[in-house]
Amino acid sequence: MPVTFEKLKKDEQVCAYIKAGNDGLKTLGFTEHSFPHVYHTANTAAELLIALGFSDQVAELARIAGLMHDIGNMTNRTLHALTGAEITRSVLERHGMDYDDIGIICSAIGNHDEGIGRPVNTVSAALILADKSDVRRSRVQETDMDKILADIHDRVNYAVKRADITAIRGETGAVVRLCLDIDNFFCPVMDYFEIFLTRMLMCRRAAAFLGAGFDLIINDLKIM
Repeated sequence: MPVTFEKLKKDEQVCAYIKAGNDGLKTLGFTEHSFPHVYHTANTAAELLIALGFSDQVAELARIAGLMHDIGNMTNRTLHALTGAEITRSVLERHGMDYDDIGIICSAIGNHDEGIGRPVNTVSAALILADKSDVRRSRVQETDMDKILADIHDRVNYAVKRADITAIRGETGAVVRLCLDIDNFFCPVMDYFEIFLTRMLMCRRAAAFLGAGFDLIINDLKIM
């Protein structure tokens, strides 16, 4: 039987490790990195690749990478991409996945963090775009509004009312477009760039790896 996203998301070990990772991050005051985020990342990565003309098989590898990409948070946030790649390798080998596919997925996971990673294959590029574009109010795990406003990461995520990323192929080429609606009452646009500029530059490199341009539109204004 093929190893699929649907099969892995029901795996007891995978589910326990994703939950443990987010439990630790919640304690430390991080945004949500649990099932809503990994499912969103998984499906977005696959949708982007299909829209850009890649095969369903490659899209499924991206979907699996999206599911597993933050599993390393179970051990520690620091270098979670590398520990996550190793945990993923063990899980996929247990399921009997082809070694070539394991290599693609683990390379993608090991390179998704902006501190140490870069797009190294098609799946990694899609994973970067899907992961870094998931900015939204529902990822804020803090409930005290004073604490939310005092923390720039929570404040920026809370301020994002809408975040849509799409891939478009046209006569002049392909483009990946991230559109954000930000509530300036909670956060000026400059705060977004203070913490996300490195991520947006990584997204531009990832889109280029896929043969596409990258547009960032905030409150109907093209920024990149």
